[in-house]
Amino acid sequence: MHQQRATLPPLEWIRAFEAAARCGSFTAAAVEIGITQSAISQRIAQLEKRLGAVLFHRHPRAITLTVEGEAWLPHIQSALDTMRDSSEALFGTGRRHLTISASQSVIDLWLAPRLNALSEIAGGQLAVQTMVLGAHDAPEDEMIRIRYGVGDWPHPYKMPLYSEEITPMAAPGLINSSGHWSEWPRIACSGPRPDWSDWVAHYGGGTTPVPHLRFDTFLSALGAARVGAGVLLGSQALCRADLATERLMRLSRDQMDHHATYWVISGKDAVTRAQWADLTRIMT
Repeated sequence: MHQQRATLPPLEWIRAFEAAARCGSFTAAAVEIGITQSAISQRIAQLEKRLGAVLFHRHPRAITLTVEGEAWLPHIQSALDTMRDSSEALFGTGRRHLTISASQSVIDLWLAPRLNALSEIAGGQLAVQTMVLGAHDAPEDEMIRIRYGVGDWPHPYKMPLYSEEITPMAAPGLINSSGHWSEWPRIACSGPRPDWSDWVAHYGGGTTPVPHLRFDTFLSALGAARVGAGVLLGSQALCRADLATERLMRLSRDQMDHHATYWVISGKDAVTRAQWADLTRIMT
């Protein structure tokens, strides 16, 4: 005699559990799914009744998973990922556009040479937005973000663009001038990268030099270096094209390796798994 399978809980109950567990809040899960907080609470209560187990500890201002909830969560997330991936592969239900947010420097120096490949990955529309807020502004939404840091964002998808290596560089015209490069005007850029005081502390060279020019973006500082306005303490990765064409030239064999760099970070709503795999191939 055929044995009837046990009925699975409704998918909307399972989605409510996964979102609440991941977000750590019924309210945040409700915002993500697009329903009310009371609906999330009701669905999880129904799920717990169906399973015969308590999945969350309810505290006055927070929720935490029980032992049973923690044990079940990775299985649910794996199952939902499998459903999403198979739908994309079999029915072409993946995204048909990508939105990338980055600083103007990264857009011009890193993304621009890769626009054709990025457009192919998007499979439709590619939108590139200039970052106007701070480096820590990185919500997990329908946007891929490129931010400078050490990779400590909670996003499920993240990868470093390159290893940050800093070294002095200048235009050939300035190099042909008299004296040692340490005596030439210096260009500084505000931001998280090491500056001239870090360079002097690491490699010596007398008192800390006062920059002749200071800019608030790396792209502006790079433009000044290109026209021979001074010596730039530049990121070798971002200046790769200038160094290859000798538009700029390294002035020292020394370089500072920095612990932070630009990272690509994304939530699952911003990119499919297949698109992310393609991004890792062309972006690094």
